[in-house]
Amino acid sequence: MWLRLRLPVERMKHNPQGITTAMQLHFSGESLRNVAKSLRLIGVNVCHRTVYNWITKYTALMENYLDKITPQVSDTWRADEIFVKVKGNMKYLYALMDDDTRFWIARQAADTKYTADITPLFREGRKVAAKAPHTVITDGAFNFSSAFERTFWRENKALAIQHGRHVRMSGDLNNNKMERFNGEVRDREKIMRSLKKSDSPILSGYQLFHNYIRPHMALNEKTPAEVAGIEIKGQNKWLTQIQNASQGE
Repeated sequence: MWLRLRLPVERMKHNPQGITTAMQLHFSGESLRNVAKSLRLIGVNVCHRTVYNWITKYTALMENYLDKITPQVSDTWRADEIFVKVKGNMKYLYALMDDDTRFWIARQAADTKYTADITPLFREGRKVAAKAPHTVITDGAFNFSSAFERTFWRENKALAIQHGRHVRMSGDLNNNKMERFNGEVRDREKIMRSLKKSDSPILSGYQLFHNYIRPHMALNEKTPAEVAGIEIKGQNKWLTQIQNASQGE
Protein backbone atom coordinates (compact mmCIF):
# COMPACT_ATOMS: atom_id res chain seq x y z
CA MET A 1 0.00 0.00 0.00
CA TRP A 2 1.44 3.35 -1.06
CA LEU A 3 1.23 6.44 1.09
CA ARG A 4 1.32 9.64 -0.95
CA LEU A 5 2.27 12.75 0.98
CA ARG A 6 0.67 15.86 -0.49
CA LEU A 7 2.29 19.28 -0.61
CA PRO A 8 0.47 21.64 1.81
CA VAL A 9 0.52 25.40 2.18
CA GLU A 10 3.89 27.02 2.86
CA ARG A 11 4.57 27.63 6.55
CA MET A 12 8.34 27.98 6.81
CA LYS A 13 9.43 31.30 8.27
CA HIS A 14 12.86 31.40 6.60
CA ASN A 15 13.92 30.95 2.97
CA PRO A 16 12.55 27.46 2.13
CA GLN A 17 14.91 26.95 -0.79
CA GLY A 18 17.91 28.00 1.28
CA ILE A 19 16.99 25.71 4.17
CA THR A 20 16.35 22.65 2.03
CA THR A 21 19.44 23.29 -0.11
CA ALA A 22 21.51 23.51 3.08
CA MET A 23 20.19 20.17 4.31
CA GLN A 24 20.73 18.49 0.95
CA LEU A 25 24.31 19.78 0.69
CA HIS A 26 25.26 18.80 4.22
CA PHE A 27 23.87 15.29 4.13
CA SER A 28 25.34 14.77 0.67
CA GLY A 29 28.79 15.33 2.18
CA GLU A 30 29.53 19.05 2.59
CA SER A 31 30.65 20.50 5.93
CA LEU A 32 28.48 23.09 7.67
CA ARG A 33 30.98 25.83 6.79
CA ASN A 34 31.07 24.84 3.12
CA VAL A 35 27.28 24.78 3.06
CA ALA A 36 27.17 28.35 4.40
CA LYS A 37 29.65 29.43 1.71
CA SER A 38 27.57 27.79 -1.03
CA LEU A 39 24.38 29.46 0.19
CA ARG A 40 25.96 32.88 -0.20
CA LEU A 41 26.18 32.18 -3.94
CA ILE A 42 22.37 32.14 -4.11
CA GLY A 43 21.96 35.18 -1.88
CA VAL A 44 21.37 33.41 1.45
CA ASN A 45 23.82 34.99 3.89
CA VAL A 46 24.02 32.82 6.98
CA CYS A 47 26.79 31.37 9.14
CA HIS A 48 27.43 27.67 9.73
CA ARG A 49 25.74 27.85 13.16
CA THR A 50 22.51 28.93 11.49
CA VAL A 51 22.76 25.96 9.15
CA TYR A 52 23.16 23.67 12.16
CA ASN A 53 20.14 25.31 13.84
CA TRP A 54 18.06 24.70 10.72
CA ILE A 55 19.08 21.05 10.70
CA THR A 56 18.22 20.73 14.40
CA LYS A 57 14.80 22.35 14.04
CA TYR A 58 13.57 20.76 10.85
CA THR A 59 15.03 17.31 11.49
CA ALA A 60 13.09 17.14 14.77
CA LEU A 61 9.94 18.33 12.99
CA MET A 62 10.23 15.74 10.23
CA GLU A 63 11.20 12.95 12.59
CA ASN A 64 8.18 13.56 14.80
CA TYR A 65 5.89 13.42 11.76
CA LEU A 66 7.46 10.43 10.01
CA ASP A 67 7.51 8.39 13.22
CA LYS A 68 3.75 8.05 12.77
CA ILE A 69 4.15 6.29 9.41
CA THR A 70 4.91 2.57 9.35
CA PRO A 71 7.30 1.40 6.61
CA GLN A 72 6.42 -1.90 4.92
CA VAL A 73 9.67 -3.71 5.60
CA SER A 74 10.50 -7.37 5.08
CA ASP A 75 10.91 -10.10 7.68
CA THR A 76 14.72 -10.12 7.44
CA TRP A 77 16.72 -7.40 9.18
CA ARG A 78 20.43 -6.73 9.51
CA ALA A 79 22.34 -5.16 12.40
CA ASP A 80 25.90 -3.95 12.83
CA GLU A 81 27.95 -1.28 14.56
CA ILE A 82 30.36 1.43 13.43
CA PHE A 83 32.61 3.64 15.52
CA VAL A 84 32.08 7.40 15.53
CA LYS A 85 33.59 10.23 17.54
CA VAL A 86 31.39 12.13 20.00
CA LYS A 87 33.16 15.14 21.55
CA GLY A 88 36.40 13.54 20.41
CA ASN A 89 35.70 10.27 22.23
CA MET A 90 35.18 6.93 20.55
CA LYS A 91 31.56 5.73 20.54
CA TYR A 92 29.69 3.07 18.61
CA LEU A 93 26.67 3.64 16.40
CA TYR A 94 24.49 0.54 16.15
CA ALA A 95 22.14 0.38 13.19
CA LEU A 96 19.23 -1.90 12.28
CA MET A 97 18.41 -2.09 8.55
CA ASP A 98 15.79 -3.97 6.53
CA ASP A 99 17.29 -6.46 4.12
CA ASP A 100 14.94 -5.91 1.16
CA THR A 101 14.23 -2.19 1.20
CA ARG A 102 17.51 -0.98 2.83
CA PHE A 103 15.28 1.07 5.16
CA TRP A 104 17.29 2.21 8.21
CA ILE A 105 14.84 1.09 10.88
CA ALA A 106 16.55 2.09 14.13
CA ARG A 107 19.80 3.35 15.63
CA GLN A 108 21.49 3.47 19.02
CA ALA A 109 24.72 5.06 20.25
CA ALA A 110 26.76 3.19 22.86
CA ASP A 111 30.08 3.52 24.69
CA THR A 112 31.33 -0.01 24.00
CA LYS A 113 31.31 -2.50 21.15
CA TYR A 114 30.90 -5.93 22.73
CA THR A 115 29.31 -5.25 26.11
CA ALA A 116 26.75 -2.51 25.41
CA ASP A 117 23.11 -3.39 26.07
CA ILE A 118 21.54 -2.88 22.65
CA THR A 119 18.08 -4.08 23.61
CA PRO A 120 16.76 -0.53 22.92
CA LEU A 121 17.86 -0.92 19.27
CA PHE A 122 15.67 -3.98 18.74
CA ARG A 123 12.80 -2.52 20.76
CA GLU A 124 12.86 0.60 18.60
CA GLY A 125 12.93 -1.62 15.52
CA ARG A 126 9.82 -3.45 16.68
CA LYS A 127 8.09 -0.12 17.33
CA VAL A 128 8.99 1.43 13.96
CA ALA A 129 8.12 -1.67 11.91
CA ALA A 130 5.13 -2.61 14.09
CA LYS A 131 6.24 -6.22 13.98
CA ALA A 132 9.04 -8.63 14.77
CA PRO A 133 11.38 -10.04 12.12
CA HIS A 134 11.74 -13.70 11.22
CA THR A 135 15.49 -13.43 10.70
CA VAL A 136 18.12 -11.05 12.06
CA ILE A 137 21.59 -11.17 10.51
CA THR A 138 24.45 -9.87 12.66
CA ASP A 139 28.06 -10.70 13.41
CA GLY A 140 29.00 -13.02 16.26
CA ALA A 141 29.06 -10.40 19.03
CA PHE A 142 27.35 -11.74 22.15
CA ASN A 143 25.46 -8.51 22.87
CA PHE A 144 23.54 -8.88 19.58
CA SER A 145 22.45 -12.36 20.57
CA SER A 146 21.46 -11.45 24.13
CA ALA A 147 19.55 -8.31 23.07
CA PHE A 148 17.79 -10.27 20.34
CA GLU A 149 16.67 -12.94 22.80
CA ARG A 150 15.50 -10.42 25.41
CA THR A 151 13.45 -8.49 22.85
CA PHE A 152 11.97 -11.27 20.75
CA TRP A 153 11.81 -14.21 23.15
CA ARG A 154 8.06 -14.70 22.57
CA GLU A 155 8.37 -14.66 18.77
CA ASN A 156 11.59 -16.66 18.92
CA LYS A 157 9.58 -19.59 20.22
CA ALA A 158 6.40 -19.01 18.25
CA LEU A 159 7.84 -17.98 14.87
CA ALA A 160 11.19 -19.77 14.92
CA ILE A 161 13.15 -16.57 14.31
CA GLN A 162 16.67 -17.27 13.11
CA HIS A 163 19.55 -15.27 14.45
CA GLY A 164 22.25 -15.47 11.79
CA ARG A 165 25.33 -14.80 13.90
CA HIS A 166 27.94 -16.58 11.83
CA VAL A 167 28.01 -14.26 8.84
CA ARG A 168 30.56 -14.46 6.03
CA MET A 169 31.70 -12.20 3.22
CA SER A 170 29.87 -14.47 0.76
CA GLY A 171 26.98 -16.92 0.82
CA ASP A 172 23.43 -16.69 2.09
CA LEU A 173 24.24 -15.03 5.39
CA ASN A 174 26.89 -12.55 4.27
CA ASN A 175 26.61 -9.03 5.71
CA ASN A 176 27.86 -7.15 2.64
CA LYS A 177 24.79 -4.92 2.57
CA MET A 178 25.54 -3.75 6.08
CA GLU A 179 29.19 -3.18 5.24
CA ARG A 180 28.17 -0.95 2.33
CA PHE A 181 25.88 0.94 4.68
CA ASN A 182 28.75 1.37 7.16
CA GLY A 183 30.93 2.78 4.39
CA GLU A 184 28.19 5.26 3.55
CA VAL A 185 28.07 6.46 7.17
CA ARG A 186 31.88 6.66 7.38
CA ASP A 187 31.97 8.91 4.33
CA ARG A 188 29.59 11.35 6.02
CA GLU A 189 31.25 11.07 9.42
CA LYS A 190 34.48 12.45 7.93
CA ILE A 191 32.88 15.84 7.31
CA MET A 192 31.08 15.88 10.65
CA ARG A 193 34.46 16.22 12.40
CA SER A 194 33.27 15.25 15.88
CA LEU A 195 29.65 14.97 16.89
CA LYS A 196 28.72 17.03 19.93
CA LYS A 197 26.38 14.45 21.47
CA SER A 198 25.24 10.89 20.95
CA ASP A 199 21.70 11.95 20.02
CA SER A 200 22.95 14.60 17.59
CA PRO A 201 20.38 15.91 15.08
CA ILE A 202 23.05 15.24 12.47
CA LEU A 203 22.53 11.50 12.96
CA SER A 204 18.75 11.91 12.88
CA GLY A 205 18.99 14.01 9.74
CA TYR A 206 21.26 11.53 8.02
CA GLN A 207 18.85 8.70 8.81
CA LEU A 208 16.07 10.74 7.15
CA PHE A 209 18.33 11.46 4.18
CA HIS A 210 19.17 7.77 3.78
CA ASN A 211 15.55 6.62 4.01
CA TYR A 212 13.55 9.34 2.28
CA ILE A 213 15.83 11.49 0.09
CA ARG A 214 18.76 9.63 -1.45
CA PRO A 215 17.99 7.24 -4.34
CA HIS A 216 19.94 3.97 -4.11
CA MET A 217 21.42 2.28 -7.16
CA ALA A 218 20.67 -1.13 -5.66
CA LEU A 219 16.99 -0.13 -5.44
CA ASN A 220 16.77 0.98 -9.10
CA GLU A 221 17.23 4.63 -8.12
CA LYS A 222 14.39 4.55 -5.61
CA THR A 223 14.64 5.55 -1.97
CA PRO A 224 14.26 2.91 0.78
CA ALA A 225 11.03 4.67 1.79
CA GLU A 226 9.58 4.30 -1.71
CA VAL A 227 10.38 0.59 -1.75
CA ALA A 228 8.83 0.37 1.74
CA GLY A 229 5.57 1.86 0.45
CA ILE A 230 6.10 5.54 1.36
CA GLU A 231 6.19 7.94 -1.59
CA ILE A 232 7.20 11.57 -1.01
CA LYS A 233 5.64 13.80 -3.67
CA GLY A 234 7.42 16.71 -5.37
CA GLN A 235 10.93 17.35 -6.66
CA ASN A 236 12.10 18.87 -3.37
CA LYS A 237 11.46 16.02 -0.96
CA TRP A 238 12.94 17.93 1.98
CA LEU A 239 10.37 20.69 1.46
CA THR A 240 7.47 18.26 1.08
CA GLN A 241 8.36 16.54 4.35
CA ILE A 242 8.82 19.79 6.27
CA GLN A 243 5.54 21.21 5.02
CA ASN A 244 3.60 18.04 5.78
CA ALA A 245 5.16 17.92 9.23
CA SER A 246 4.27 21.58 9.84
CA GLN A 247 0.69 20.97 8.82
CA GLY A 248 0.50 18.03 11.19
CA GLU A 249 1.64 20.02 14.26
